[in-house]
Amino acid sequence: MDFQCIMELRSILFVIFIFFSDAVSAIKCLAYFSETADLPCHFINPQNISLDELVVFWQDQHNRVLYELYKGKEKPENVHPMYKGRTSLDQDNWTLRLHNVQIKDRGSYQCYVHRQGPNGLVSIHQKIDNYLLVLANFSQPEISLISNRTENSDNINFTCASTKGYPEPKKMSFVLKTENSTNEYDALMNIFQDNITELYNVSGSLSLPVSPEANVSIFCVLQPTLTQTWLRSQPYNIDAKSRNTRQLFTDHGILITTLPVLFIVCVTVVSLIVKKRKKKQPGPSHECEAIEMEGEENEQAKQRVENRVPERSDETQCVDNISKTASGDKSATHF
Repeated sequence: MDFQCIMELRSILFVIFIFFSDAVSAIKCLAYFSETADLPCHFINPQNISLDELVVFWQDQHNRVLYELYKGKEKPENVHPMYKGRTSLDQDNWTLRLHNVQIKDRGSYQCYVHRQGPNGLVSIHQKIDNYLLVLANFSQPEISLISNRTENSDNINFTCASTKGYPEPKKMSFVLKTENSTNEYDALMNIFQDNITELYNVSGSLSLPVSPEANVSIFCVLQPTLTQTWLRSQPYNIDAKSRNTRQLFTDHGILITTLPVLFIVCVTVVSLIVKKRKKKQPGPSHECEAIEMEGEENEQAKQRVENRVPERSDETQCVDNISKTASGDKSATHF
């Protein structure tokens, strides 16, 4: 028989047992958190007494009034504050409906019916206790991987969590399924109860042996109570190829993590070296400026020498003048 079918059958049998055990002392009523509970009175009115002659009310185990119908009219002023606006009466079957059920509503309830007589109220019906059970369905468990297997071990760490359930869960386990086998491992549960709603959150973690050569599916299973169906997470599938790939990254994780750091360090060092070299290079000194100016002057002088027309001295100019005069005299005598 399938594992899930066995769990569901166990839950059904327990529900039947809890509802029919001790039936003489109390009637079990079951309701879910934030939904509606039916609290029957089982009052039979064979004489067909008019509502104008009846006083009907419900009380909890602390004698707090949930609802009162006084001679056919509701009396909300007599209702305890925690129940105001949360109840309604089905007069056809004398059932009180308690809406928006909370965890704190669990417990015993009694129904009373009195008839108005000449000498006052006379009790004509007092039912045995109705015991209200309140349940809250846990969320579907969620399984996740904490860390991959290490080099020296095939164990893989998993965690599982489920929230907002009631009552306190009984068991959390991990189921490891391969092609050839199915193994269940109990997990140590961490349970937290909300102080206001009284709902439970539960988590658990476990290190599971996973063979590197096998394809596996891992489930997280939560057993809230024997009255509730066991909850199972979606499978976490691991195949040998993908796990080897993850292991490769794990084995070289330090290197992969270090590469960006090394790159940043190298860039920083190179930047510092470049800045240092720039600081060591001297700026233009006065000596260099003088040399440059001297070179410019020499160049200008050189250009003047090349373009310059030599000037004749006064003596040379005088000789030329005499020569020109003598030549003129001769020409004049000749003519």
